Amino acid sequence: MTLHHLSQRDFLKLTGTATLAATSGLPVGLLAADAKKIPVGLQLYSVREQCQKDIVGTVKAVAKMGYKGVEFAGYYGRDAKTLRQLLDDTGLKCCGTHIGLETLLGDELSKTIEFNRVLGNPYLIVPGLGEKYTKTRTAWQETAEIFNEIAEKVKPHGMRVGYHNHTTEFHELDGEMPWDTFFGRTRKDVIMQFDTGNAMHGGGDATIYLKKYPGRAATVHIKPFSKAKPNALLGEDELPWPEIFRLCETVGATEWYIIEYESDAFPPLVSVEKCLEVMRKWGKC
Repeated sequence: MTLHHLSQRDFLKLTGTATLAATSGLPVGLLAADAKKIPVGLQLYSVREQCQKDIVGTVKAVAKMGYKGVEFAGYYGRDAKTLRQLLDDTGLKCCGTHIGLETLLGDELSKTIEFNRVLGNPYLIVPGLGEKYTKTRTAWQETAEIFNEIAEKVKPHGMRVGYHNHTTEFHELDGEMPWDTFFGRTRKDVIMQFDTGNAMHGGGDATIYLKKYPGRAATVHIKPFSKAKPNALLGEDELPWPEIFRLCETVGATEWYIIEYESDAFPPLVSVEKCLEVMRKWGKC
């Protein structure tokens, strides 16, 4: 279509998108005016001390910044109904819970399902595993089968189970990367919650694994990584964010971006607001 055939509305879309791309450093293709934006949530572990002191005030502050959801890493003594009311009052969604594997096994599973049903959370994410589940390649294979069984049990409730990486998953074990041992053997609906910063600390490149396991990255932890500046905020680091976002928004089938920042460059609430401002500058929210 030639420019003189464009409506004023379409012209403004194109020129506005081009301007944003030029100022943000992201390709125009990632900033299409009609593209559906992936909502941005915050992993509350980033502000855990503030949550411990005042979870109500902290969650309200996070909502005011412009976050669309929160991922829990502990409940600070509150029950599901109380937390759900807090989310409803602030207009936030629950974009995940980090919970121990033991809460998904045996008689505990039904309690976990009910808690998360009330919370309105479909993403049950295990953020780490004990040695008995990870000490050998065979252990990882057996752990994958455990997750497959859990996935089958939670599916009728509209929920999915997933696993969140740290660094050891990208250190070869018995001839294979544990990440590959696990995700090469789990069902496609077991969520691969890829933590970009953690992975790079272990040598794991997000661009490789997002392509290797398409459709698995329902939620992705947006965490900076920098060798030169360990406390780098998002945007000051060395990760290839345009390519990471492109993959998340195409082959990754990502439903939530979840910011997690754990360094001490600024007070935690300041840091997570600065990270969100960068995502906004990039046209991601």
